[in-house]
Amino acid sequence: MDTGQLIYITSRLSLGALAAFLAILLWSKTRDVAWMLMVIGAIAAYVETVYSILEMFGITGSNLVSIGSVPVVSIVLPGLPTLFFIAAFAVMVARKYRRR
Repeated sequence: MDTGQLIYITSRLSLGALAAFLAILLWSKTRDVAWMLMVIGAIAAYVETVYSILEMFGITGSNLVSIGSVPVVSIVLPGLPTLFFIAAFAVMVARKYRRR
């Protein structure tokens, strides 16, 4: 592994961990559905980061469920944070239009 990869991995892990930590702190202070979905999205993004780095090192476990030759985990994890963010934004938009 060269220096560039090491910096890439370290920055993704450290920034993702900071975002997940702050998201968990926010989660304990709020019970708003939209914010909770944002927090879950941030945590899911960190889980995807950790999984992709483990996959880069070849440490991931056996892939029990696959679609063709692609493991389902590799399909679901990258889109999961975005789905939670979409849900959070939809809740916020619905809340704004309901007030009018």
